[in-house]
Amino acid sequence: MFNTQYEEIKRIAEHIFQNPELGYKEFKTKETIVNFLKKVNPDIVLEEFSTTGFRTSLGEVKDLKVAFIAELDAVYAPTHRNADPETGAAHNCGHYTQMAIALALYKYLFQSKVYETFDYQLVFVFVPAEEYLDLAYRNKLLQKGTISYYGGKPEAMRLGVFDDIDCAICVHAIGGEFEKRTIDINTALAGFLYKYYEFKGKATHAGFDPFSSKNAYSMSTLFNVAVGLARQQMKESEMVRINPIVMESDMSTNVIPNRIVVGTDLRAQSVEYIKEAAAKMDDAARGSAMALQGEVDIQTQMGYLPFKQHRYLSEFVRETFENNEKIDVLLDDNAISAGGDIGDLSFMIPCIQIGHSGFTGTIHGDDFIDIDQEFLFEIFPEFLSQVLVNMSGKIDKSKLYKRTFSEYEALLNTIVD
Repeated sequence: MFNTQYEEIKRIAEHIFQNPELGYKEFKTKETIVNFLKKVNPDIVLEEFSTTGFRTSLGEVKDLKVAFIAELDAVYAPTHRNADPETGAAHNCGHYTQMAIALALYKYLFQSKVYETFDYQLVFVFVPAEEYLDLAYRNKLLQKGTISYYGGKPEAMRLGVFDDIDCAICVHAIGGEFEKRTIDINTALAGFLYKYYEFKGKATHAGFDPFSSKNAYSMSTLFNVAVGLARQQMKESEMVRINPIVMESDMSTNVIPNRIVVGTDLRAQSVEYIKEAAAKMDDAARGSAMALQGEVDIQTQMGYLPFKQHRYLSEFVRETFENNEKIDVLLDDNAISAGGDIGDLSFMIPCIQIGHSGFTGTIHGDDFIDIDQEFLFEIFPEFLSQVLVNMSGKIDKSKLYKRTFSEYEALLNTIVD
C-alpha cells in the first residue's frame, strides 16, 4: 500500500520543503498537514497546543499510549539553495521528511485499519520549534506569556501534551551520504546550555591615557585563551564542545573598551559533566577578569538535556530490521555532539529516535538535500509500520518509566541557578 501512496506523500514532502518556516511560526506547514489528515480522515479530532503544535490519536483509549513525533520547523540558513528569501528558513535538517513519513504512516494505518490490532493507542504529535534558534522572536513570545520554553517539546511537556503518553518514537535524518540504505538506533545526543560573560573594565583614551584603563576586550581575550587551554582537561568521552564568540561590544580604536559580552555554547554527554565544565568556564572568566583588575557578570541559559535512548524499545527496531529485506545497514550505539529537545522529553518518558539515510550533504549545511525519495517516503515508512506491529502485545510496561514535569523543572534548576 505504501507504493500506491508514494507519489502523493512525495509531493507533500516537496511542498513543505519549498515552504520552510521557523519555530512557532509553522502556520503554512500546519495547514498543509492538517488538510492532508482531514482528507484521509474527515472525522479526525485534533488537539492543538503551542501556536502551531497539535496531536491526534488512532484507535480507542487504551492503558498503553505510544507517541509518534514529527517536528514542524526549519533551520535558519539563508544561504541554502531552497531558503525562504524573506525569513532565511530552510529545511536542511530533514524535518520535512519527518512530517511526510508521519503522514505516510497515518494514511496507511488508518486506511488499512492495522491500528485496530494494536494493544496500545497510537498518538501522532506534531511539535513546533525543535531547533534552538530565532531566540529574539521567542523572547517576545516569552515576554507575552505565549510560551515558557524556547523548545517545542519542553513547552508541550509544560502544557501536559505528553502526560498520558507512556513512550515515544521519533525519526531523524542521518547526516552524510551512504552507499546503502541505512538506519541507526541508540545514538546519544549531547545536552547543551549557553553561557554569557559580560566583562567590565574602565574606558580611557587609548592614546593619551591607556595606563589607567581596564581593558574588557583583553579580559575576554584572556578568557578565550584559558578556555582553549582548558580543553585538554575535558573528558574525551563527554565530547565537550565550546565555541566562544564576541556578541556585544561598543569598541572603537581610540577608546579602551570597558564592556565586552562573550557568549558560548557548552555541550556534553551528561548533565553532571555539563555542570562540571560550566564551573570550570566560570572560574576561567572570573580569573581572567581578576587578572586585569576587571569584573565579570555571568548568565546561564539552559538549552536541552542530553538524550540517552531507551535501549529496551530500540530492540523492537532491531528485531524488525532483522526480518526486513529492503534496508541494508543497521548502525548501533553512536554518540554525537548535536543536541535536540528529545533529550528533555526522554527525561519524562522513554524515547527512541530512529535515524535514516536518504540524503547528501551536511545537516544544517547549504548542500543538504534528499537523494533517495523512494526510501524516505515508501520503504522507511513501511518499515516503521512493521516496527509498530512488532511492538504490539510485547511492550512490558514495567520496563518503562514516567517522571513529572515538576521533576524536570527541578533538574533544570540544578543546572541553571
